[in-house]
Amino acid sequence: MSWFESFVLGLVQGLTEFLPISSSAHLRLTAAFAGWQDPGAAFTAITQIGTEAAVLIYFRKDIVRIVSAWFRSLTNRSMRGDHDAQMGWLVIVGSIPIGVLGVTLKDQVEGPFRDLRLIATTLIVMGIVLGIADRLAARDEIGGKHRAIRERKSLKELGVKDGLIFGFCQAMALIPGVSRSGATISGGLLMGYTREAAARYSFLLAIPAVLASGVFELKDAGGGHVSWGPTIFATFIAFGVGYAVIAWFMKFITTKSFMPFVIYRIILGILLFVLVGAGVLSPHAGESAG
Repeated sequence: MSWFESFVLGLVQGLTEFLPISSSAHLRLTAAFAGWQDPGAAFTAITQIGTEAAVLIYFRKDIVRIVSAWFRSLTNRSMRGDHDAQMGWLVIVGSIPIGVLGVTLKDQVEGPFRDLRLIATTLIVMGIVLGIADRLAARDEIGGKHRAIRERKSLKELGVKDGLIFGFCQAMALIPGVSRSGATISGGLLMGYTREAAARYSFLLAIPAVLASGVFELKDAGGGHVSWGPTIFATFIAFGVGYAVIAWFMKFITTKSFMPFVIYRIILGILLFVLVGAGVLSPHAGESAG
């Protein structure tokens, strides 16, 4: 991998990680469209450490508060009813599904799941799911002629059951094209949470999963055509761009609909099917050398 490729892929990772359009799919597609070798699952997991570092800094006050309350709740019974302490446990609970499935499906994630036809399918299907979830949220928030405005849930109402559902939604993102934020936010909206609550928990939930995945993949980094230097460079690029994107996105979702992302996903999925069907792209483009 050249330094230019690592710069572009780091930029793509930073731009797409927090948007509900799937960063892993866009890394895969960028390489396929450019005629580059597939950077692979290890490169993707490690560059995601950069974007998660942006989450740690952006939500640093929340994280420090949650971690502090969680540790104190281990020895202080009176703290166990504290919302921040409970959030610590809920992040742990919500991380279980992706931890188990990530190890179980490792070979599929690095192989069959990177087929461009599967990516096209998940882009479209999850785009439709996100669109439905967004419309339901908008209906509750705006109401209508014959409908009263319905108050949506905040994170203070999050329990173990919903935390596990969020976790299984996040685990779906093991398949490129699903999108970690897209799946968890869609799940949250369908369960009745506000856009801001669903997005905030989605980002907090991703921290242990992404950091663990990145560390786990370190042993496979620096092999093949992807060396350590470009990988680290891409990770730093992803961090800088990712921080700017997450700051914009958290403001965007307070007043805007997810429909632009829904339309983009569906159009990209259809385009990908057309290109593969016409023989312009191989469904396994770049995989053999990746």
